[in-house]
Amino acid sequence: MTTPGEVPAGDPAFSDVTVRVGGTWVAHQDVYVAGGIVSGITDTTASPDTGPPAVLIPGFVNTHTHLQQSLMRGIAECTPLLEWLLAIGEQSVAITPQRAYLAAVAACLESLRSGTTTVVEHMWPHPSDEVHGAVIQALRDTGIRALLGRGVADRGDATRKWGFEPRLMQPLDEVLDHIDHLRAQVDGSTISIALAVPNPRSLTEPGMTTLREFAQERDLSVSIHLLETPTDDVMCREHAGVCAVDYLDRGGFLWDRVLAVHCVELDEYGQAMLADRGVAISHNPLSNMRLGSGVAPVPAMLDRGLAVGLGVDGAASNDTQDMLETLRIGAYLQRAVHRRADLMDNGTMLDIACGGANVALGLPESIGGLAVGAPADLTLLRFDRDYATLPVRDPGASLLTTGSPRLVDTVMVDGEIVVADGHSTRIDEAEFTKELIAATAG
Repeated sequence: MTTPGEVPAGDPAFSDVTVRVGGTWVAHQDVYVAGGIVSGITDTTASPDTGPPAVLIPGFVNTHTHLQQSLMRGIAECTPLLEWLLAIGEQSVAITPQRAYLAAVAACLESLRSGTTTVVEHMWPHPSDEVHGAVIQALRDTGIRALLGRGVADRGDATRKWGFEPRLMQPLDEVLDHIDHLRAQVDGSTISIALAVPNPRSLTEPGMTTLREFAQERDLSVSIHLLETPTDDVMCREHAGVCAVDYLDRGGFLWDRVLAVHCVELDEYGQAMLADRGVAISHNPLSNMRLGSGVAPVPAMLDRGLAVGLGVDGAASNDTQDMLETLRIGAYLQRAVHRRADLMDNGTMLDIACGGANVALGLPESIGGLAVGAPADLTLLRFDRDYATLPVRDPGASLLTTGSPRLVDTVMVDGEIVVADGHSTRIDEAEFTKELIAATAG
C-alpha cells in the first residue's frame, strides 16, 4: 500500500473495492493506476458500499493454451491422447491465416471475460509467417497480454510417437530466424515471444543444445509438454535409454526459464530434478480430466518448492477458456484424490492462478494479491451480477466456490480497460460473432 495518509494524484481507477494484499482481504479500498502500474492502494474516500463487495484481484495468468483450438471444439472427443493428437494435427495442417485470426480473437475474448489478463500461447510448429502474423494481430486487437510461444521441433515422425508432424516442420535455423523476426515485430507491445516445444520426443539432443543457447542469449522462456501421459517415458527409454526427465537433463534442457506443462506422470525423482533445476510447472486439471490423462501431484510439487501455475489448455481438450472454472476444478480435483477437504484453499489457488509460474515466464511475480508497483493487469468482479454467489461471507471462498464469468465486470491490461460491463471495449462482439459463424459454417 502507499504510505499512511498519502493519496496518489488523480482519481482512483477503482473506488471502494475489496482487495487481497499480502494474502489478506481488505475492504473499502481505492486503487490508483498510473503509467500501466498500480500506483497506490488507500482507504476509500467514497461513501462505503454496504452491498456485496466488488472484488479487485490481479488478472489470471493462463500458463498454457492453444488459441487455434477454439475452432476445434469437440474433435476426437472420447479418444486416447495420441489418436486425439493426430486428429488435431490434421486441423493444424489445414489452418489458414483467417481461421487462425478468428480462433485467436475468440479464445482471447473468452479468456478476458473470465478474468484472464495474460495468456501463454503454445503454438504448434507451423511454417507460415502469415498464420503467426494473424495470431499476433488477434492479440493486439483484443488487448490481452501474451507470451506467444513459437513452435519448435527438430525430429519428424508422422505417428507422433518419436517426433512431431513433419508437414508442420522447418529446418531449425529457419525457425530461429523466424523467432527473431517475431521478436522485432512485437517489440514494445504487451506481447512477448517464447519457444514452444511439443514434448521431449520432438527434440534431438543437438537440437536441445541449440535451443537452450538461443533462448538464454535472448532471455526467452521455453514451454514444453512433459509427461502428460506415460508416452514420454516409454519412448525416451526405448529410443534414448533414459526416462524423459533424464533425457531433457542430459541435453541441458532443464533450467529456470523452462515451463513444464502437465507433468501428470512426474514421479518423486522427476519432481526433485525439476525443483533442483528451477523448472516451473503448468497445471492443466480440466484438460487432464477430459483426455483421461490423470491427476498431476500438485500438493507434492508445492511441498518441494516447485513453482506451479494454472493452465486452461486449448479448447479442443478443455472446450472453454474459463479460468474461473479451472480455478475451482484445480482445487476440487486434488481434494477428491487426496480425500482432504482442507487442501488447496482459495489463497493457494489464487496465487497459483495469478502468478505461480510468473518468474519462469519472465513476468513480475504476483503472490499475495495486489501490490503497488505491479503491472496494472487487474480484474474487477461483482458478486451482485449473479445471485448464485450470494451471500458473500468470505470473498476468497466465494470466488473459488461460486465464481464464473458472469461475475467479471471490468478487466484492465497494462492500465487500459479492455473489458467493461462484461464486454470487450475493443472488439464489436456482435459483428465478430456473425463473422465467426459465417467462416465456420458447414
